[in-house]
Amino acid sequence: MAQRMALYLQDKHDIGYELQIAEYAEEKGFAEIWQADTRLARDCVVLMSALLTRTKRLRIGSGVLPIYSRNPAVIAATWATMWELGGLTAEGHSRVMLGLGAWWEPIAGRVGVDRRKPLTAMRENIEAIRRLFTMEEVSYEGEFVKLDRVRLDVAYGDAGPRDIPIYVGATGPKMLELTGEVADGAVLNYVVSPGYIRAAVDLVATGAAKVGKTIDDIDRPELLVCSLSDDDPAEALLTGKSLVAYYLGTEPHIVKASGADPELVEKVQQVVGWPATEADYRKAAHLIPDDVVRNLMAVGTSAQCRDKVAEYIDAGVTCPVLYPMMPDIKPVVDAFANWNR
Repeated sequence: MAQRMALYLQDKHDIGYELQIAEYAEEKGFAEIWQADTRLARDCVVLMSALLTRTKRLRIGSGVLPIYSRNPAVIAATWATMWELGGLTAEGHSRVMLGLGAWWEPIAGRVGVDRRKPLTAMRENIEAIRRLFTMEEVSYEGEFVKLDRVRLDVAYGDAGPRDIPIYVGATGPKMLELTGEVADGAVLNYVVSPGYIRAAVDLVATGAAKVGKTIDDIDRPELLVCSLSDDDPAEALLTGKSLVAYYLGTEPHIVKASGADPELVEKVQQVVGWPATEADYRKAAHLIPDDVVRNLMAVGTSAQCRDKVAEYIDAGVTCPVLYPMMPDIKPVVDAFANWNR
């Protein structure tokens, strides 16, 4: 059986091109697309809606929506709308998936969001949204979520429950454990090693066991950078290094998960600040050793990338969600189309 594969779309490529690629990936047998709600560049809801209208079979997920940016009732109504827009798969599953995250600094603080007690806030949001998806009236009194006799107000059309799976974009150990307890799946982060993934899956399993579930009950897609070029693998390696530089310079939670050398991080942060330009990332890329980037992502030729992705699957990933770094995404799709490892 072919390995379940997905694409992760952020803001590196033109929107029109990404929509064309979605159609191409669907033709080639890919199962899903996870759309970033990235920085303040692109809104995932707009892009997910466009992707749903341009495809017929692909499942579309948010990778991931910050819980602090929308009210849980609005989130539930938005995903219920996309559920209606996308319809169901041939197997009767929702074509839309809800991936939630706790956002990150410095962006949260710069827009006035207090990321206080993210574990509590995440639990409350998931509990409330899941109840709202039943289409019944919900009252909820939490520390962060407060609903007073709220229901999704469908006056016309299908008022039945929305069976929409909920995922958490989890990176830290406590959030990973919570994900196993309260969510249908974990959207595992990228720019991390297979060793990190093994430890993360164990933490998700620990959380699942708290409520009588096993790790097999929790889906585990992982965002996985793929910088692929059979024509110029050296350029693919350098492009991968530029993304490593970006994360080491701007997102401390990824730095911690990646296990990066603090001295390397300090050197990169002298070049890359927030916000930074692509030229800054490229300049800092030359500071990144080859072995670091090869440990954190799939880079090089098609064969090299497939071998690396296989390592992540062996570590516990159920669906590699490839983030193509090169200008042309088609070679990535072609390299993994109907891949039976």
